[in-house]
Amino acid sequence: MSNLSTPTDPLPTHSPIPIPVYTTVPPIRALRHASTLANQTIGFIPTMGALHNGHLSLILHAAHHHPVLIVSIFINPAQFAPHEDLSVYPRTLEADLSALHSLNAQLDLQDPSGTTLGRIRAVFHPDTSVLYPRGIPLDQSSQRGAFVTVHPLSSKLEGVTRPHFFRGVATVCTKLFNIVQPDAAYFGQKDVQQTIVLKTLVEDLHFPIKIAVCPTARESSDGLALSSRNVYLGPVRRTYAGCLYAALSAARKTYEEGLSKGGVEAKEILLSATMVLRNYVTEGKIEIEYLSLADGRELEEFGPDEKIGVETGEGAVLSGAIRMLPREEGQGIVRLIDNLIL
Repeated sequence: MSNLSTPTDPLPTHSPIPIPVYTTVPPIRALRHASTLANQTIGFIPTMGALHNGHLSLILHAAHHHPVLIVSIFINPAQFAPHEDLSVYPRTLEADLSALHSLNAQLDLQDPSGTTLGRIRAVFHPDTSVLYPRGIPLDQSSQRGAFVTVHPLSSKLEGVTRPHFFRGVATVCTKLFNIVQPDAAYFGQKDVQQTIVLKTLVEDLHFPIKIAVCPTARESSDGLALSSRNVYLGPVRRTYAGCLYAALSAARKTYEEGLSKGGVEAKEILLSATMVLRNYVTEGKIEIEYLSLADGRELEEFGPDEKIGVETGEGAVLSGAIRMLPREEGQGIVRLIDNLIL
């Protein structure tokens, strides 16, 4: 990795050519065709907007490997249930485009190492009718058209409480992959189950696409994973929102300390995480949805008494989800997820 500045560094004043925003499929296909003729690879960064430094870091990673970058901004109704927050999900298109324009200005400057970096050549911002021509009611029983499901990964962990979610993710990514036809698509490790689902999808459906997984972007103060939904926390809950990361870090420490003893039982690893969260639960600040220790390919959870050592633990996924309960008037529940790879 070169010494390119991170998205939090001051951006240069140079102003590049505005990034074209396409709302239909043909211009994206034309860009793919032109890139192929020019022997240029495409890196694709799918997003739902409300861009933060985590998204920008994915683009920076992609810029080191592909001369052409395409960013999509599409809030996907298929991954929301009727009771979830589709109607209030942050919509910040103007700010998102400004951030992408500024990032392109940074990419326009040659990297200090002499590396030529890729550029954002297009933003794909389709209307819902483009991706779901038959409509997409949130009630799954009323939906019509082609949908994609990855079994049984979609029904584990996140899929237990959100059984619709990965069907929506797999479906929209299949559509986007088919439209953009990238060489690689970039995702953050924070959504680790999503990355595993998509790796299975591209393998099983023979998409010639690499799923590139980049480290989770975190707040420097307490390790809170960056998320577009963090804006819902408010100042009070934000003060202890890093508790899930602290809990997973404690569990990882228990695993690492147990390696010298030949391993440690899975239940002891997860107990370390539970103990960190216990007071927050008692005080009515959070609810624990799940804490999990699973293998890194199929997300099969380890049995409570299974001893986790070097061979079984390396690459395992330590993950959790909590519900941040309202602390101020007018607030709703905010769901946080996070994970660490052992």
